[in-house]
Amino acid sequence: MIRIKRARYVRDFTVEFTFTDGSRREIDLAPFLSGPIFESLRTLDAFKKFRLDRELGTIVWPNGADIDPDVLYLGLTPAASETPAR
Repeated sequence: MIRIKRARYVRDFTVEFTFTDGSRREIDLAPFLSGPIFESLRTLDAFKKFRLDRELGTIVWPNGADIDPDVLYLGLTPAASETPAR
């Protein structure tokens, strides 16, 4: 299980992540900020208040929002931006 070891704010809604396997990548989290729990994080002041929860191995915000570290590590598309099948 790969988890986030370090998270550092870079710019806008971009965070640099260091994962437990030693890999590092910058990820624009703007596409992840949809849905009711992320609504209040769409301002930079609120967004920047994330912290690393070492127990969960991912970043969390004071309002209880978090992002699955597997989604970040694997570069998966945020669920809210996927087009439903017809």
